[in-house]
Amino acid sequence: MTHPRTALVIGGGVAGTVAAMALQRAGIDAVVYEAHAQTDEEAGSYLTVATNGLDALRAVDADKPVLDAGFPTPTNLLWSGTGRRLGAVSNGGTLPDGTTSHTIKRARLYRALHEEAAGRGIPVEFGKRLVDATTAPDGGVVARFDDGTQAAGDLLVGADGVHSLTRRLIDPAAPGGRYVGLVNFGGYTHEAAAGAEPGVWHMIFGRRAFFGYVTDPAGGTVWFANVPRARVSKAERATTTGQWQRQLVELFAADHGPASSLIAAGALELAGDNTHDLPSVPAWHRGPMVIIGDAAHAPAPTSGQGASMAAEDAVVLAKCLRDQADIPQGLAAYERLRRGRVERIVKQGARTSSTKTPGSAGRLLRDLMLPFVFKFLVTGKSQAWIYDHHIDWDTPVTRAA
Repeated sequence: MTHPRTALVIGGGVAGTVAAMALQRAGIDAVVYEAHAQTDEEAGSYLTVATNGLDALRAVDADKPVLDAGFPTPTNLLWSGTGRRLGAVSNGGTLPDGTTSHTIKRARLYRALHEEAAGRGIPVEFGKRLVDATTAPDGGVVARFDDGTQAAGDLLVGADGVHSLTRRLIDPAAPGGRYVGLVNFGGYTHEAAAGAEPGVWHMIFGRRAFFGYVTDPAGGTVWFANVPRARVSKAERATTTGQWQRQLVELFAADHGPASSLIAAGALELAGDNTHDLPSVPAWHRGPMVIIGDAAHAPAPTSGQGASMAAEDAVVLAKCLRDQADIPQGLAAYERLRRGRVERIVKQGARTSSTKTPGSAGRLLRDLMLPFVFKFLVTGKSQAWIYDHHIDWDTPVTRAA
């Protein structure tokens, strides 16, 4: 069997660090190359790791640092902008031992995964932005970085996000990310909203935008806003956080609920982020190069599945390379096992995003229909295919799988 001995992992997010750990467990040495400089800053937004993502992390014993860095958020309560309760849904399922989805600040998640990788002897090199990669005469791959350095390996794993360069190196005609019509904002307020139960996300379908908030264990409030509008332009990047904050306060002023007061009293940590998805990429691999996570299939943030899909990809890729006869067969098995599931989730995320961008007539119909949807259609049973997905590390990947 011709297995890769070394892997160059491009990108130090969830997909990249989990892939490096899974590859190491499969007997493949991996080095992670992260484009950005190492930092201790905690700027940025929060995300949710659903139970299927935690299950994938558990397959390579990497779930504990993520659980420790986040807090459980098992439930979403949905509200209209008029204060009408629309329903309650699971925010990511429940594992057999009772573990539920966790919300975690993105920077803390990355730091927890980097520390776990370092503890396993996996190098993470920062400030290494990929500029090119070519197949070597021996069938391996050589990656070149913008600081003039290069690295050689048997395999290159592109975990470099929705704007992936690796994807374009595999296929110059590959599609790019698709703007989903929402601009994202995130912030934190050092006080809890009145009556808010810790760990329960409140989601408000406002008249002009969508707002979510949850009380964390410290008694503060994590919140975000999805604003339907044209994408933020380069010129608008000069807008200050104070100006964005004032716009958001006004945007939610007519809605029932604490959105405006939380925004006014809080700190804006993510501003003017154009959100994208990536529905279908024709080529996931070519020669010794492959893409995983958002580089291959980015769901809209409303799906709550970006980090979880990345972790699943990473573990399945490592299993396939471990169990198949060579790199081409391993990459083909990875795509065969993953494509249908992830593209279905991307489609579902796109539908969820569309409920946040209706016109006035659409809002009325949406608020009338959503209680029925959440009671009869979006149920634990209907969502089980997402959240109950299990990856058994010890079960071999066969060609018939």
